[in-house]
Order: sequence, then structure tokens, then C-alpha cells
Amino acid sequence: MPGPAGPRGPGRGPAAYDRAMARFRIVRTTPLGPDEAWRRLTDWERHGRTIPLTTVTVRRAAPRGRGDVVTARTGLGPLAFDDPMEVVAWRAPDGGRGSCRLAKRGAVVLGWAEIEVGPAAGGGTHVVWREELRVRWLPRPLDPLVGRAAAWLFGRTVDRLLAGR
Repeated sequence: MPGPAGPRGPGRGPAAYDRAMARFRIVRTTPLGPDEAWRRLTDWERHGRTIPLTTVTVRRAAPRGRGDVVTARTGLGPLAFDDPMEVVAWRAPDGGRGSCRLAKRGAVVLGWAEIEVGPAAGGGTHVVWREELRVRWLPRPLDPLVGRAAAWLFGRTVDRLLAGR
């Protein structure tokens, strides 16, 4: 997939996250077929049940996929923030390979995430989750720490979603 168009979309000003960012990649193999793995990973509301102190809401496009706006609200009471993400690319697997890309467009978290699924050698599905993120107001030297924490959190999320929990 092409690089990020920026937090405001193509033609709407420079990307706010063109510089260094926390990057991570999660790779899993599951016995699930590509369609079921995709369904579980893109059931956005379920993400909120796997991430502590987070609820997820979705404003759906028609049909489901590109144009959906997924908002993760993390925190307690007034000490919370929204992480709005727009699905900017969507290719359902239909028994083969599938991918989607979300652009993070919030006031606190910027960046993008990509999810890819495809048949694994020997059966099941190969899953790759890639993400680049930047937490506004955090000093850039903390990006490696943010990346490690996010990789742990989202690795746990992917595992739980694939397990149906």
C-alpha cells in the first residue's frame, strides 16, 4: 500500500507525522481461514473489549469498509481522549488475500495502521499488522518505548481477537 497521505488526507496540507514515529509489526499464523480471521480483526467494536480503559464506536460507510470512521476512546471520565481513525483502504479477502489501512486523525495519536491477511503455507492464515504512530506532545526520544508498548498491547489485541475473546 502507498505511504500515508497525512492526517488530514490527500491535498489537505502536509502530514503531521512525516518525521520519526514509533513503528512496529506483528506477525501471526492462525488456523482460521482468511475470511474468518479478517472478520475477527476488523470487528472494530471488539477491539474495545481487548484494550484496557477503551471503548470503540464506528460510524459506518455503506457498504462496510472504506470510509468507516472508527473512534477509540481511552481513559477514565474527563481524563480520556479520542483516537479517530478512518478506513482509507479496504480489500476483503474473499477466501484469499485481504488488507485494510486506517489513518489515525486525532488530536493526540497520529499515524496509520495496516492489517493484511492471506493463506498461510500449510493451511490457516498469515496475519500481518503494521503500525506507525506518534503521540503528540511526547518527546521523540520516547518513540522506541511507545513502539514497544504499542507492539505488546496490539499483539495482545490481535491474539485475543483471533482467539475469539
